[in-house]
Amino acid sequence: MTTEDRHENQRDRTAPRADEAIRGTARGTAPAPLSILDLATVGVGYTPAQALSATTALARSAEEWGYHRFWVAEHHGMPGVASSTPAVLLAHLGAHTGMLRLGSGGVMLPNHAPLAIAEQFGLLEALHPGRIDLGLGRAPGTDPATARALRRGLAEGADDFPRQLAELTHFLDGTFPAGHPYARLTAVPKGEGRPPVWLLGSSGFSAQLAGSLGLPFAFAHHFSSVNTVPALDLYRSAFRPSAVLDEPYALIGVSAVAADDEASARRLARSAALGMLRLRRGNPGPIPTPEEAESYPYSEVEADFIDDWLGNVVLGSPGEVADGLEALRKRTGVDELMVTSHIHGHEARYRSYGLIAEAYGLTGPRAGAV
Repeated sequence: MTTEDRHENQRDRTAPRADEAIRGTARGTAPAPLSILDLATVGVGYTPAQALSATTALARSAEEWGYHRFWVAEHHGMPGVASSTPAVLLAHLGAHTGMLRLGSGGVMLPNHAPLAIAEQFGLLEALHPGRIDLGLGRAPGTDPATARALRRGLAEGADDFPRQLAELTHFLDGTFPAGHPYARLTAVPKGEGRPPVWLLGSSGFSAQLAGSLGLPFAFAHHFSSVNTVPALDLYRSAFRPSAVLDEPYALIGVSAVAADDEASARRLARSAALGMLRLRRGNPGPIPTPEEAESYPYSEVEADFIDDWLGNVVLGSPGEVADGLEALRKRTGVDELMVTSHIHGHEARYRSYGLIAEAYGLTGPRAGAV
């Protein structure tokens, strides 16, 4: 089946029910649904245009390999990330794929007016019906100065997230009560369906809010592994059935790197670790090469940071990564895993995702081939 055929079939499909749009599908012999979080990674020696082209190629292959969804994240002021505007990138990826679920992992709601997000994702849903997820976060996704520039004219911030979320939901559903100042407003385009809303988080705040509202929850294990199990427990204990979910549904984002062996995978992962160290030091840049990461003169404190960061990455041979992912899934009890390989080199990233797909049991052609 050609890409054009898949697109034509997709246009003929009706939007899935709310719970069907949320719950993932485990492909092949995989024990659980497997998805991808991609940042359109820009490494040293590459341009943003090349990074975006690589992300497009990866999304097409992810669909063939059997990944369930492909999310992109909003970050600002980071030269190593080209996915600053998820809605724009998702529209492009939707035109180059046919069935893959696409979404934001996430849109940082305090950076935007809720009506603008409702319009953007209503448009995405109209373009690619039944394929769009709207993942929302409350962090700025950037440094304080950039956050202020983004939010100029917006009085609210992260502390007002529940009210902003309620307003966005009303715009998506057209359910403002009579007498509300926005009751006569409509977010257009508005079709029969609308994207399911996910809450993202790296602490207990969004976990509890997602549970109380009966929404699906995505936890950033790759950012905050020590909080993973407590946040998931809080989500499940706070969960109340809703119009979209009868039972909790949670996924976690996991840093994972697969290569021929553990040493090769660790070498690749160290490039991402050095990039994160520089970001934490207030000096973000393109992802450094593995050679630069090897030769960097780490202080004792910096070496400890790198070791701690690598300790949260599932890395190794394909089989080792598959085993590590499955052990993590069983330990946390999550319904779905979302892997991310924010490493230098498009070929290495592509191969890592392919090897993981093959080892975890997804369907598709030779997953490790470039």
